[in-house]
Amino acid sequence: MTQKHEILVGSHISTAGGLHLAIERGQSIGATAIQIFTKSNRQWNASKITDHEAQLFKDAWKVSTIQSIVVHAAYLINIGSKELETAKKSAKALLDEVRRCEQLGIKYLILHPGSHLGAGEEKGIEQIAHYLDEVLEQAQGHVTILLETMAGQGTNMGHSFEQLQSMRAQSKHKRHVGFCLDTCHVFCAGYNLATEADYEDMMKKFGSILGFEHLYAIHVNDSLKPHGSRLDRHAPLGEGKIPLNIFKLMMNDKRLVDVPKILETPSDPEMRLWAKEIKMLRGMVGGL
Repeated sequence: MTQKHEILVGSHISTAGGLHLAIERGQSIGATAIQIFTKSNRQWNASKITDHEAQLFKDAWKVSTIQSIVVHAAYLINIGSKELETAKKSAKALLDEVRRCEQLGIKYLILHPGSHLGAGEEKGIEQIAHYLDEVLEQAQGHVTILLETMAGQGTNMGHSFEQLQSMRAQSKHKRHVGFCLDTCHVFCAGYNLATEADYEDMMKKFGSILGFEHLYAIHVNDSLKPHGSRLDRHAPLGEGKIPLNIFKLMMNDKRLVDVPKILETPSDPEMRLWAKEIKMLRGMVGGL
């Protein structure tokens, strides 16, 4: 008998008014997986999560239809920075992010690997691995940090699978280091997604270099900018440069069946566009 898998699909959800409210919002648009920030994504400091807030969140999650929740770390964090003060401040902020995930019972924290700011790729990768280890040694918990595939703008690292593999390989705590694949980012970084053959080529490279066993989240985003542009600009599904058939292939890819697929596409305050896209993605399953 073939086991029926839950379709894990959703979007990034606001936590305005309380972390637990994100779960209700996610359910309202048909999500079974959501991504959240546990603090402001553009500030270093944040008020602590109280035990009461954490319990409210856990209780709401327990009785909901949301199967998977991932957290995205604040955009300010740059553990690859050549500026020592910034790197240390980033490591401290990342540790706080990990501990907030621990408090909420969330297993995965998505992180933009960082920018070397002129120090060079080799030095940047070495430093990222160093600070990942420093954070994970202090955390000693169950959270896995997911390094996100990046578009490669400026001195941003993580735009090639080889870079990401090297970051993880150099970590002494690689058991708690995984990956998040962003469709817009890989497309803009140079992995073409025009045809089924392109998709399969990209996925084979991901599997052989990074390993599907280390893939724990996917950002399902169309791209406003063309292939290889190195510019990170998301577009609604079907309105960008990536053909809709690529997303259909992804929704039917058996290698990805248990990986939550999260929309970060532009939407309206009522999330109607996300509800529409979630319904679209669900409708693609079995459509090949």
